[in-house]
Amino acid sequence: MLFQVRMDVKIPSDMPADVANEIKAREKAYSQDLQRSGKWRHIWRLVGEYANFSIFDVESNAELHDILTALPLFPYMEISVTPLCRHPSSIRENDI
Repeated sequence: MLFQVRMDVKIPSDMPADVANEIKAREKAYSQDLQRSGKWRHIWRLVGEYANFSIFDVESNAELHDILTALPLFPYMEISVTPLCRHPSSIRENDI
């Protein structure tokens, strides 16, 4: 199942920099592991925002929920999820 996920990060301004940097390092490692596994297919930064659009390829809604809630930055995110399916006019046969 494919999902588009928008993640807006809102780290509190009073969070100590060393704490924020440690959380971001864990976030990067976790997200890169998911990218290598193929579950986190794409990630794009949104220009001028601390936000991204990502595409996930997972088995179920529950799996996506588990992945997102395990993100180290999850407590500081606003997340919106959109389920996706292949468009009948698409010339790309490898996205289902």
